[in-house]
Amino acid sequence: MAVCSECGSTVSRFDLEKGLCGICAFRERQRPKAERDSIEAEQRKAAADLAARLDAIMMTTETAPGIDIAERIEIISAECVFGMNVFKDIGSSIRDLVGGRNKAFQDALREARKTVLSELRKEALEVGADAVVAVDLDYSEVSGGGKSMMFLVASGTAVKMKASSL
Repeated sequence: MAVCSECGSTVSRFDLEKGLCGICAFRERQRPKAERDSIEAEQRKAAADLAARLDAIMMTTETAPGIDIAERIEIISAECVFGMNVFKDIGSSIRDLVGGRNKAFQDALREARKTVLSELRKEALEVGADAVVAVDLDYSEVSGGGKSMMFLVASGTAVKMKASSL
C-alpha cells in the first residue's frame, strides 16, 4: 500500500500517479499550467535548499564550533557495492607488477564515495534531519570465484540542529 502525498489516503502503489491518488492527480491536472509550474518550482527550490543545507553540515566529527545539536534522531547508513570489470582487473594486475597508481580503481572509488554520500543525504532527508554528524566511510573488497567487487558503507548520526545553528 502507498500513501497519497497530497491528501494522505491509502491506495495501491500501482494507483499512484507522481505520488498522488487518482482524485488528487485529477485535481492537479485541472490546475492551470502556470500554477502547476509555480508549485513545482517552489518544491524544487525547497528541496534544493534543504539539500544544500544538509550538504553544508555533513561532517566526520560529532561536534564543531557553532554547531548545536538539539536532537539525535537515529544512526543512518548507505551502502554501495560495485563490480570491477575484467578490464580493470587486468589493468590492476599489470599495475601490481610494474607499480604506480591505478586510475581506473581510483575513479571507481571516487564515484562510489560520491554515490554513497548522496545516498546518506537521502536517508537523512527521509528521517527529517538537518545534519549528519560522525560520518564514517568503510571500504571492503569482496572477491572470489574470479570476481572482484568493492563494498562501501557510509554511516553517521542524523541530527536536528538548534535554530541558532541553522
